Amino acid sequence: MKRLLVMVALMSLMAGCRESVESRFIYHPSRTLATDPSKAGLAYRDVAFMAADGVRLHGWLIPGRKNTTLLYSHGNAGNIGDRVFIARLLVEQLGVGLFLYDYRGFGRSDGRPSEPGLVSDALGARAALLREGVAPDDVVYFGRSLGAAVSVDLALAHPPRAVVLESPFTSVPAVANSVVPGAGSILHTRWDSLAKIPRLRAPLLVLHSDDDEAIPYAQGRALFAAAPEPKTFFTIHGARHYDMSVAWTDYWAAWRTFLAGLPAPTHAAK
Repeated sequence: MKRLLVMVALMSLMAGCRESVESRFIYHPSRTLATDPSKAGLAYRDVAFMAADGVRLHGWLIPGRKNTTLLYSHGNAGNIGDRVFIARLLVEQLGVGLFLYDYRGFGRSDGRPSEPGLVSDALGARAALLREGVAPDDVVYFGRSLGAAVSVDLALAHPPRAVVLESPFTSVPAVANSVVPGAGSILHTRWDSLAKIPRLRAPLLVLHSDDDEAIPYAQGRALFAAAPEPKTFFTIHGARHYDMSVAWTDYWAAWRTFLAGLPAPTHAAK
């Protein structure tokens, strides 16, 4: 993502249409789904739904052994077909259910990505998950990279049982500035999670690698510091930005401890 943002900054300086240039370089969607959960031995069902602003979207609902369901917001590239391995690990290691959805312009979802558009997509995904019969108190938002910023916005609109952020950034301009000082000042796209997270009203787990080559580890720490209690931070040692492994015993233990420590759901009315 760092390299993308440097290119955004340079292109924005040379182009008159800043927003379209930024969109092309910040969001890297793929339309083709390389695989589906059945190829990983996971039962699932397709879910077609609408974003809050009416854009048609697509997702996969994967049941788990437990009532808890993760609403998964992915990163800035590919689509949910590229997250099937991650889905299998989460289901197998944690026993949770999972709702993976594609933002507008990704996979089978209509439209073109934008900052307000992705927030609308997340709102629609939550509403769809509840319509599928998952109780609000059983929903945990899980966002990775760009999806962490999406999850923060969603959590402010609809506080969940808990929020888990992996490899989060403080803002898009901050990531650009970490590569080229001052580059962030010309960007229209913000995703300013650092300004928003003090208003979070849900238990928080932040996971970040100290060897993340895309999002500086210091940004994950800064976001965590700005968040209110209750909160937990876990350092992934030596992993890269997109890694996730069954061999990370401490990582999965951090997940299990966090989920086990959440207050019992009340299964309040939707």
